[in-house]
Amino acid sequence: MTQAAPFAGPKPAPQAAKAEAASAGSRRGSLKPLVSLVPFVVRYRGRILAALAALVVAALATLAVPLAVRRMIDYGFGAESAEFVNQYFSMMIVVAAVLAGASALRYYLVITLGERVVADVRAALFSHLLNLSPAFFDMQRVGEIASRLTADTTLIKAAFGASASVALRNLVLFAGAAIMMVVTSPWLSAMVLGAIPLIVLPLVAFGRLVSRRSRAAQDTLADASAYAVEAIGAARTLQAFTGESAARSRFAEAVEHAFVAARQSTEARAWLTAAIIFLVFASVVGILWTGAQEVLGGRMTAGTLSQFVLYAAFAAGALSELSQVWGEVMQAAGAAGRIAELLEVEPQIRAPARPVALPREQRGEIVFEDVSFAYPSRADTRVLRHVSFRIAPGDRVAIVGPSGAGKSTIFHLLLRHYDPAAGRILLDGVDLTAADPAAVRARLSLVPQDVVIFAESIRENIRLGRAGASDAEIERAGALALVDEFARSLPQGYDTQIGERGVTLSGGQRQRIAIARAILRDTKVMLLDEATSALDAESETLVQQALEHSMEGRTSLVIAHRLATVLGADRILVLEDGRIVEEGTHASLVAAGGLYARLAALQFGANGG
Repeated sequence: MTQAAPFAGPKPAPQAAKAEAASAGSRRGSLKPLVSLVPFVVRYRGRILAALAALVVAALATLAVPLAVRRMIDYGFGAESAEFVNQYFSMMIVVAAVLAGASALRYYLVITLGERVVADVRAALFSHLLNLSPAFFDMQRVGEIASRLTADTTLIKAAFGASASVALRNLVLFAGAAIMMVVTSPWLSAMVLGAIPLIVLPLVAFGRLVSRRSRAAQDTLADASAYAVEAIGAARTLQAFTGESAARSRFAEAVEHAFVAARQSTEARAWLTAAIIFLVFASVVGILWTGAQEVLGGRMTAGTLSQFVLYAAFAAGALSELSQVWGEVMQAAGAAGRIAELLEVEPQIRAPARPVALPREQRGEIVFEDVSFAYPSRADTRVLRHVSFRIAPGDRVAIVGPSGAGKSTIFHLLLRHYDPAAGRILLDGVDLTAADPAAVRARLSLVPQDVVIFAESIRENIRLGRAGASDAEIERAGALALVDEFARSLPQGYDTQIGERGVTLSGGQRQRIAIARAILRDTKVMLLDEATSALDAESETLVQQALEHSMEGRTSLVIAHRLATVLGADRILVLEDGRIVEEGTHASLVAAGGLYARLAALQFGANGG
């Protein structure tokens, strides 16, 4: 029972071993996961080139300042040089205007590029998730996936937005300042080059530590988010079982783990920042002292030293800011690695390279040939064992049996959520594994036992059955499924918002919406899994009549525990332990005195109906 989770101890995130293995690459080459984002970035080459142009203009404007300072120190400040100084300061105003305009343009282009890239990543990831096979979701927690779709992409947005803007600006500034330092004084520049390894080596070492700890922080946060989604979704059940205290404790413990991991990540970044700033500015002080000795010895002018120091300060400041941005980039690399893991997951169920087309005319013939199956999460337990049957077009066949006998699994296989481990399933003569899954599903209408309702209007929930349906068609399907009975009394009728998972509706009302979807879909095959189980007796009778009408001329496969709903079936298949143990009409099966007769006796009395 999923609500028992609050009473359990802390659990590791699902597929932790897989995540650990996948992150090993990021530990060895910490920026490697960012490569997976390159296809999303190169789509916007024009924006990138414009941003780089603005960046170069801004950098050149910044690098022009020390040249002006040198000339003013060496040649200005005399009474006869007043006009010269005025001209220089006038030019500095122009340089400031160019710098401001280019910086603003660069910031706008880079930030909007980051927003665009992340929007594309989110859309691509969501689309990819929708295409994955149900077997993937059997092994994953929805909350963790949601965390990757939101929190991890937000980290990437920060890296490709503000961090990318700062990094690009400082990279160009550092390169320009380094070149001008060499032009100004090769000797002092050689000393700076000697100091660079002292700065870069700690940067690399701390960067790897930041990457590891950032990845751990993101994983623990995803674990906490996953539990929160589960607990909030089961809030009513938690309250019913007074499990709030245990849930609070479990979530608080998960949040504490996330905090500790985040603190460790921040601690590593703090040490990285402190080390780089100290090394950079200690190097600047040493070079400044050496330059002062050159001026005192008459081997360099004061203006030249000032110019060199300004360029050195630009380079040091750029390198210092890069050290801080580096931590954010490493966080983004960890997030990109987690997203890449999802994007690399291949759906187990996919269309073949050359799918066999289903016949244009839908007949609704279903054939199971010696089908065996085990769910991937329980590969050693066969749910179906050598199941064979044929349903002719227009037949109404019921599937009954104890819980866990494999009834719903037959529907999962027909919808090609999974492929059989052995045997074949044919729809209108075509093997499902040779057909496009989307084409197969387009020919089936499903009323599931566990109805899924979205936080939208009643109308949009019914429209899920057929995306292009008109409002009139939706309301007609709603009328046949008795949705009218409650929808018309609501303030906005069919346009009433019904809350997440249809929380404002009763179980029977949600089930009627599911039936309306199937009616709207209007296919030759209808799959009904306990279609009326949540209805009261009066509504069940009315909806059953609507279903009877909608099933006319269609192949219908009905799963039922209440045998009264399958008395009129053309044929009844009785499943037990994954095998078909009996087959026939209600009367013949009762007369046979087997499993079906015992089930009928429990529901109808000793005479079995």
